[in-house]
Amino acid sequence: MSFKLFFASTAASVAMMASASGAFAATELQWWHAMSGANNEVVENLAKEFNDSQSEYKVVPVYKGSYPETLNAGIAAFRAKQAPAILQVFDAGSGVMMSAQGAVMPVADVLKKGGYTFDKSEYLAGIVAYYSKPDGTMLSFPYNSSSPVMYYNKDAFKKAGLNPDDAPKTWPEVFAAAEKIKKSGASACGITSTWLTWIQTENFAAWNNVPYGTNENGLAGTDVKLKVNAPLFVEHFQKLADLAKDGTFRYGGRTSEAKQLFTSGECAILTESSGGLGDIIKSGINYGIGQLPYYPGEGRPQNTIPGGASLWVFGGKSDAEYKGIAQFFHFLSQTKIQARLHQVSGYLPITKAAYEDTKKSGFYEKNPARETPILQMMGKAPTANSKGVRLVNLPQVRDIMNEEYEALLAGKQDAKTTMDHIVERGDAAIKKAQR
Repeated sequence: MSFKLFFASTAASVAMMASASGAFAATELQWWHAMSGANNEVVENLAKEFNDSQSEYKVVPVYKGSYPETLNAGIAAFRAKQAPAILQVFDAGSGVMMSAQGAVMPVADVLKKGGYTFDKSEYLAGIVAYYSKPDGTMLSFPYNSSSPVMYYNKDAFKKAGLNPDDAPKTWPEVFAAAEKIKKSGASACGITSTWLTWIQTENFAAWNNVPYGTNENGLAGTDVKLKVNAPLFVEHFQKLADLAKDGTFRYGGRTSEAKQLFTSGECAILTESSGGLGDIIKSGINYGIGQLPYYPGEGRPQNTIPGGASLWVFGGKSDAEYKGIAQFFHFLSQTKIQARLHQVSGYLPITKAAYEDTKKSGFYEKNPARETPILQMMGKAPTANSKGVRLVNLPQVRDIMNEEYEALLAGKQDAKTTMDHIVERGDAAIKKAQR
């Protein structure tokens, strides 16, 4: 089934939701999200701070599970004409939402309804561009943008005879360190990774400046043919499969589950979202942060692409609701809020002012590695290979990839077969979704 069918209804068919405001009642704005652990605490605190700052609106955060579960919940609620005011959608769901014409209201229009002027020059270009139409109209609010980085256990490095203050930079260096850690017994496993799709495939392509698919990975057109069975992908995943045989590499799960393998001390190296920082800090691990590894080659590394999620607004809401949403987004855009969100969560500041404010505060001088995810994304102008990935059914394509990766890591097939299967099955799914 085409993902577009999830949103077959147009705005005209969306029932107008009655405003919750009354003579004494604040207009309630439900915010469905996928933040758990330390990041859920951030969501709750932000909502409370906004609610305490005024009396007209009340933002009500509702945790809906993982990123894919939250997207599916939003789709089901829209079809049942019970959509929340705000839905947090992960990066892979952007293509799904962008194809939902009439079901969502562009955030640029929402801000205008609230009397605010959207100036994209105030936001970090690499983030805003990912959530905008080709003409520059911002479609969703980039709440928690992230970049993948490498975390490593400094104590395990020291026990294995590695320099705990010198993070390995290339994949060959990382694999060598992981093998040394495993053999020395410093940790039960050398390396793990969350999100094999987003980190080890999509960002792997961008960071190494190789194509993920045709048509600029879907940003220049929806007719996309996958290119992930190229030699560099095959080499990389075959190495991961080889390391998995003796436990040097350990698979944790399809999304962020592998983070627990690192925070428990079981694995010494983790590639994960910069937004995973809060839970790592809470774990008490003596950690270091390095840039995402890359393969040696001319011009590498290139730039990473945004992960995390943005906030989408459904159509068919009342003027009062839209004004409240606009005021909430304006609240989230404040320099003090964005700077704090960046510093406590590891997510990127979405505004230039918040980034500059953090610089001036001396935060990066005290925590130099915390600027790594921003420099990775903003350090170079993106190429056709590194602007991002946008498919109308990217969540489905990721599911296909995960199935094949799990077969690879279970020893059921080699990397060449795995990547060929992904291209064959993925291309068929993309073509079907366009009908």
